Amino acid sequence: MPKTPDDLMHFLAELDIRVETHSHPPLFTVEESRSLRGEIAGAHTKNLFLKDKKGRYFLVTAEEDAEIDLKTIHHAIGASGRVSFGKADALMDMLGVAPGSVTVFGIINDPEGKVTVVLDKTLIEQEIINAHPLHNAATTSIRGTDLLRFLEATRHEPLVLNLSR
Repeated sequence: MPKTPDDLMHFLAELDIRVETHSHPPLFTVEESRSLRGEIAGAHTKNLFLKDKKGRYFLVTAEEDAEIDLKTIHHAIGASGRVSFGKADALMDMLGVAPGSVTVFGIINDPEGKVTVVLDKTLIEQEIINAHPLHNAATTSIRGTDLLRFLEATRHEPLVLNLSR
């Protein structure tokens, strides 16, 4: 059974990580989420759940405006050949979220470390980062340094790379 948003908040509190969560209507795309600009300060994310030819999975998290070349990203992230988007059932199995709710916080549902986390360097350098808290009807603001602590606590050492063009 995947962790719930309440489980996520409890986990963050146990790590003494303070976050602020803003409720809003469900948002399914970066375009839809642009309506929140001005209301929620900080960098907003986009997430790509990718699979390579050997069945390895990657969660790529970058700023919403980052241009990521899916034809060449496999070189940067160490994937075996070109990557494709992971299927909805794999997304639910590994990160506990549905399409439209992909989030770096989903890594809490990957205790076996099957998913490699890839963070765009530009994003992680931001003071405040915004991501969905396991569903797309809210946005949680977290400090960039605390996001790294969260990932460390889930035993996911992220690859921090310059991905955006």
